[in-house]
Amino acid sequence: MPYTPILATLGYVLSPDRQSVLMVHRNARPEDQHLGKYNGLGGKLERDEEIVAGMQRELREEAGITALELTLRGTVSWPGFGKNGEDWFAFIFLITRFDGEPPTRNVEGTLEWVPLARIMDLPLWPGDRYFLPLVFDDDPRPFHGVMPYANGQPVAWRYSRVRGS
Repeated sequence: MPYTPILATLGYVLSPDRQSVLMVHRNARPEDQHLGKYNGLGGKLERDEEIVAGMQRELREEAGITALELTLRGTVSWPGFGKNGEDWFAFIFLITRFDGEPPTRNVEGTLEWVPLARIMDLPLWPGDRYFLPLVFDDDPRPFHGVMPYANGQPVAWRYSRVRGS
């Protein structure tokens, strides 16, 4: 069976001093599959959109900012992650410079600057705890992982990093 995931972007915006990350606390919609969890910014790609343009659009829509410097930190494939078992595949970015001032809320919930040292203390998707350290580490190589989900929980995690040319 061909793999036909929903393609998405996920971005983590660092504060100018690089000590905090902008997270959305998904607390606005009771029917939200992510209700109560903290997440980076991002969402589904549009049909005719390239990856960076999709990330930029999501940052404008969700936080009113424009990324001036962003780095693809990795990709994650989430087979079975969706509410109805849909497969997802995300391009994960670290945004190190931006223009604009994020509001305190968006349609998904509260936007909060969270100290990097506290990010793992937040209520996150269980699987985020596996790949988030790779987003913020000093290894310049992008990571590429797969994390199958069943019943809303990750059942495995593996990733690789290769040196580019």
